[in-house]
Amino acid sequence: MSEKWLRTGEVAEAAGVNAQTLRYYHRRGLLQEPRRSNGGHRLYSPETVVLLQVIKAAQRLGFTLDEVADLVETGRHRHARPDSGLQARARVKLAEVEQKITDLQTIRETLVQALDAGCDDLVVCAASSCCPLPFSDLAERREHVEVN
Repeated sequence: MSEKWLRTGEVAEAAGVNAQTLRYYHRRGLLQEPRRSNGGHRLYSPETVVLLQVIKAAQRLGFTLDEVADLVETGRHRHARPDSGLQARARVKLAEVEQKITDLQTIRETLVQALDAGCDDLVVCAASSCCPLPFSDLAERREHVEVN
């Protein structure tokens, strides 16, 4: 069975990335060394398109490029430790995302309170005891640190 090898531009277009991204991922070790044509052009297997799509999907899920690289490397070595695979890393990433959601909900609630309170000037609001923004909490923490 003859496999159709793809040039850099073809792979980039099929995967929805630009050629510079493809080269960058190659330098980072995310992609295997491509074959070379007689004319010196890089030739990639069709599986490279799938791998690029997986990398982009993992990034959209919040994985950093370093984390994606580790996952790709782990996938290449099937005998790797079970705690280093996607399941373990997805659990960690999910916990990070849930914490970010909690933080964002707190920020949202505080901003709604600031809007409801009519806060219009940060300095004036910060000096007010009824200010819903966490300025007073910060001042109390600073005083506590300076006293201790």
